[in-house]
Amino acid sequence: MNINYNRKGYTDEQLKELYRALLKPRMVEEKMLILLRQGRISKWFSGIGQEAIAIGATKVLHNDEYILPMHRNLGVFTTRDVPLQKLFAQFQGKKSGFTKGRDRSFHFGTQDYNIVGMISHLGPQLGVADGIALANKLRNDEKVTIVFTGEGGTSEGDFHEALNVAAVWDLPVIFVIENNGYGLSTPTNEQYRAKNLADRGAGYGMDAYTIDGNNVLEVNRTISKLADEIRKNPRPVLLECVTFRMRGHEEASGTKYVPNELMEEWGKKDPVTNFEEYLLAERVITEEEIKAIRKEYKKEIEDSLELAFAEEAVTADTANEVNDLYTEHTYTEVKPEGDVKNMRMIDSISLGLKQSMQKYDNLVIMGQDVAEYGGVFKITEGFIDEFGKDRVRNTPICESAIVSAGLGLSINGYKAIVEMQFADFVTSGFNPIINNLAKTHYRWGQNADVVVRMPTGAGVQAGPFHSQSNEAWFTHTPGLKVVYPAFPADAKGLLASSIEDPNPVMFFEHKALYRSVYEDVNESYYNIPIGKANLVKEGEDISIITYGLGVHWALEALEKHTDISADLLDLRSLSPLDTEAIYTTARKTGKIIVLHEDCLFGGIGADIAAMIAENCFERLDAPVKRIASLDTPVPFTKNLEDNFLPKARFEEALLELIAY
Repeated sequence: MNINYNRKGYTDEQLKELYRALLKPRMVEEKMLILLRQGRISKWFSGIGQEAIAIGATKVLHNDEYILPMHRNLGVFTTRDVPLQKLFAQFQGKKSGFTKGRDRSFHFGTQDYNIVGMISHLGPQLGVADGIALANKLRNDEKVTIVFTGEGGTSEGDFHEALNVAAVWDLPVIFVIENNGYGLSTPTNEQYRAKNLADRGAGYGMDAYTIDGNNVLEVNRTISKLADEIRKNPRPVLLECVTFRMRGHEEASGTKYVPNELMEEWGKKDPVTNFEEYLLAERVITEEEIKAIRKEYKKEIEDSLELAFAEEAVTADTANEVNDLYTEHTYTEVKPEGDVKNMRMIDSISLGLKQSMQKYDNLVIMGQDVAEYGGVFKITEGFIDEFGKDRVRNTPICESAIVSAGLGLSINGYKAIVEMQFADFVTSGFNPIINNLAKTHYRWGQNADVVVRMPTGAGVQAGPFHSQSNEAWFTHTPGLKVVYPAFPADAKGLLASSIEDPNPVMFFEHKALYRSVYEDVNESYYNIPIGKANLVKEGEDISIITYGLGVHWALEALEKHTDISADLLDLRSLSPLDTEAIYTTARKTGKIIVLHEDCLFGGIGADIAAMIAENCFERLDAPVKRIASLDTPVPFTKNLEDNFLPKARFEEALLELIAY
């Protein structure tokens, strides 16, 4: 034996259970490697040599506590008794797998077993664990969350953001680093300079430990002690488990870059064989019992594989693929009733937000300066007096971790609103929005009940980093809903619907309209359906299709040119689009101008123009015209900004198209 075990506190039966838990994923993996060589599965990320970490950790948790594994943590799934047939169907891309053939290996989660899997970008799951742990803390249910990452993943910004948030908020989460020596082929001495990765914990004000990741008893005992403490006294802990990856990053990459002596050294520290030898030496188990366990597992593996292989290949069904983008949501209309008050858009949004906070006691607002300060635009001013700082949470400057935490809250039964201080700053949270919020339901059926509020747009001389119109980034991303109101009453009703909807919504609020546009708004709670455009004006000569500030530019131009009879269609929602309303107005007038503040190339106007050309061509009397901002960054000074924006060019184009 090359591992020193201390069995103090463990009964013989408990030691046997740990052995059984260690052996099962090893035997599954050995079979997977055979199948890979036979070409019967396409890829495999081996965890051979690292099983003690997954087993030791999972055995500690209660079944209703969440664990977030990586692609070498097969032992998490087997220890949680996930049926092998379903796992094998997942690995083979069969319909009965967790992702219906849409993703591979462990890129999935399952609420049935309180497991939330990774995405390929690794880091965001740490922030998701923060959100899950936050929900536990808000409920005061004395639960702990465990999340895994590798030593390579600790170099990602998401790692640092997630640890910092967990420390600041005292979240009950254990961050487990599987330090296995290599990030694909890059050794640790080329990844970081700290002696131990656990040394980083002090920088976040959290306890941190380095342990032998191949010693299942040390892992189990350490995490058990920490979990018991954290359940009673919520706080995060960083745990570095030193281990080694005995196979390639994935099988095709091999291990030629690893010195032979290193492979030999760690081969002697195999967590399964060492523990087996220890139990035999301690007379806890016999050779006959080991043979019986192996026989039992071999049969279970073979039987499960036979069932999985017998399942037919997935049949593509376009309707199913499209319908699975979003979780089902039945819109129930709530009509406005009671008093009406003339208010600005900023006031209507604030009131709508407050009413949703009153309606949903599981709704949490997160963002920079949103608590005492009320946000930079003062929309949440006074909210902490009514809802408290648990539900109106100031965040560090870390958009990625907070968006990920929003998903974690949703997974654990909460609704989340994330305020981007400016829409431009969403780039720092882009990955979890695009690759986690948008894809989670499609991949494994989990809704992402998150609204991202986006103060957007130019016209306020704020320059290149506070003025961008970036809605097209998100309309291009399947799985997101994108809402962009132009009037106070619409903003209030659409915000209510966005929060009601259990799917991820990007909610754009134009900064230039916050305090410049007034309208009579009903003070009661009401909603407006997402995906329904509003015909602001009706006419016969031309159709203007726009949204946001563009609606007001169009109204101003039509007030100036009273002889123009125009349909003015305010889209209000950009995804889903009200294509019926678009085609109806296009066929009616035959002349269409699409106006938006976003840059011209790649803007949503291009798609709208193409859709009209494809579906209404025979009814057109002129080419569809697009008017948008210049294809440059947004400049600062007024003269340059006015030239950048399309307002003046729109009026010229409107007159030209009328005369066509």
